[in-house]
Amino acid sequence: MQIVVFGAGSLGSLLGGVLAREHEVTLVARDAHADAVRADGLRLEGELEAVVHPRATTDGTGLEADLAVVAVKAFDTESAAKTLATGRFDAVLSVQNGMGNEATLAESLEAPILSGTVTYGAILRESGLVECTGVGEIALGPRDGGRSSLATAVGEAFEQAGLETTVAEDMPVRRWRKLAVNAGINPITALTATENGAVLESPANAVARAATRETARTARATGVSLANRDALEAMETVAAETRTNTSSMAQDVLAGRRTEIDSISGYVVDRAAERGLETPANRLLTALVRTWERETTHG
Repeated sequence: MQIVVFGAGSLGSLLGGVLAREHEVTLVARDAHADAVRADGLRLEGELEAVVHPRATTDGTGLEADLAVVAVKAFDTESAAKTLATGRFDAVLSVQNGMGNEATLAESLEAPILSGTVTYGAILRESGLVECTGVGEIALGPRDGGRSSLATAVGEAFEQAGLETTVAEDMPVRRWRKLAVNAGINPITALTATENGAVLESPANAVARAATRETARTARATGVSLANRDALEAMETVAAETRTNTSSMAQDVLAGRRTEIDSISGYVVDRAAERGLETPANRLLTALVRTWERETTHG
């Protein structure tokens, strides 16, 4: 399968690197990373190890492939969609954090949009080197749920390359469940400079559970059946299994970069407000992270 990975940062590089063991992969990456991959290949270390030689470019315009995997930050989705629209793809799969990305992609692209959730851990240690910090699973399927032969074909291609993959019929529930996990873990660990396991202990656990419950309640208000117990169990399971990991939002804060708070906690606040629901934990976490962004990335 010909695959373009648009946004070859930590997760994109890991997925692209594994896929390149069996498929023809093009990474769309920043200058230094693309240069290193072209010169010496892409090194995978940690839980998965390999040296692969995908094509790497900084120019994502005019590309053609069977599949585009979108792994950019949520706030870059609109720009990515416009660039991808200059090419041609049979399918586009979002593996991004947060909510709303698939709808943004669909506004610009004619190709079917698939939704994906990923629990693999990845850190881009340096240009040309990505570390797998934990082997997880990819779930993918039509963004509105149900079955499709296209999703099945993509799942088979991922499995062929060695990625643990589930082709799912319930992606709306899975996306909201992941959002609940991210809402419970990411902003707290980002604001406190702690690893994921911190949300399992007092006093952070009470805040994490409140943000998670609010997310599940908002999901139900939008017509997605996600029980509080299911969301809480998912959040605490992920926190326990990735206890020593640094969340993506915490990585962004440590690096002084803009975060994805608007598409995670902020998304919960906005969707809840549309339905007359109060989300005090998510509202406070959103306000605190946005304050940090204003003072650090714009100050």
